[in-house]
Amino acid sequence: MMFAIETKGLVKSFGSFRAVDGLELKVPEGSVYGFLGPNGAGKTTTIKMLTGLSRPTAGEIRICGKEVRFGSLKNREEIGYLPDVPSFYGWMTPVEYLSFIGELFGLVGGTLKKRIADLLELVGLSDASKKRTGGFSRGMKQRLGIAQALINQPKVLLLDEPTSALDPIGRKEVIDIVSRLAGKMTVFFSTHILADVERVCDRVVILNRGKAVAEDSLANLRKKYSLKAIHLEVDAKDEGVSALAEDIKGAEWTEAVKQGVEGEIRVYANDIDRAQREIPTLLSQRGLALRKFELLEPSLEDIFLKEVNHR
Repeated sequence: MMFAIETKGLVKSFGSFRAVDGLELKVPEGSVYGFLGPNGAGKTTTIKMLTGLSRPTAGEIRICGKEVRFGSLKNREEIGYLPDVPSFYGWMTPVEYLSFIGELFGLVGGTLKKRIADLLELVGLSDASKKRTGGFSRGMKQRLGIAQALINQPKVLLLDEPTSALDPIGRKEVIDIVSRLAGKMTVFFSTHILADVERVCDRVVILNRGKAVAEDSLANLRKKYSLKAIHLEVDAKDEGVSALAEDIKGAEWTEAVKQGVEGEIRVYANDIDRAQREIPTLLSQRGLALRKFELLEPSLEDIFLKEVNHR
């Protein structure tokens, strides 16, 4: 597997306080990588080191195989960066602003004009291309910020809390843009909004107090923190449901059974695979109709709170 971003023993200290503490990252190429943590976890500090805007106290950073050094410009061709609060010249239009940024990367003429047109279409600002950015909403500014981060066609896009101050419509617009970029480049998505990570990220690291406390694909994290529970809804009278609950209680793979209302049964199992195989047999033996059979998985919020609160 090729990695777009790698860090080894990354540390950033402010006096005696370690904002980033021995961070080890390996971000696969082409992934949408969720960099998740509560406020103050060290996310923005890490991103500033990845961009070369802040000098690490210790450790190494490589982006696309090249070492990142503080103040160096050699990595700028590989990365695009959207800060948490992007700012613009309010008197400029999107076309003027993107032309200015493009020229800093050496883009000119028809190549630059086409790229600007394509990016404005991608971020949904074509109709506002000649309006002054000073009158833009926060969501429009975030989308313009993404366009400027993409002007140099980077291999790695660094997004620092891109949806944190947006309303639901603005958040959806930004998330939709990130979804369209998936597979075309590596997106490093820093956020504390769990729902956004679940919607677009295929891999997640959870940061807490400057340390990575969990890192894996969402599927593997859910498997690791599995609740080992099944929710059943049976179409039967109370006595039939109670009889089924007693049958399940007697199974050797059962840890606990909780009977609810209207045919609901919650089953906690020490062998979830066997429970999934044998519960349908118990239903059939009782002649009961099944309305719902759901394997309960932990949400990202469950995993996040467990890791953060535990540590």
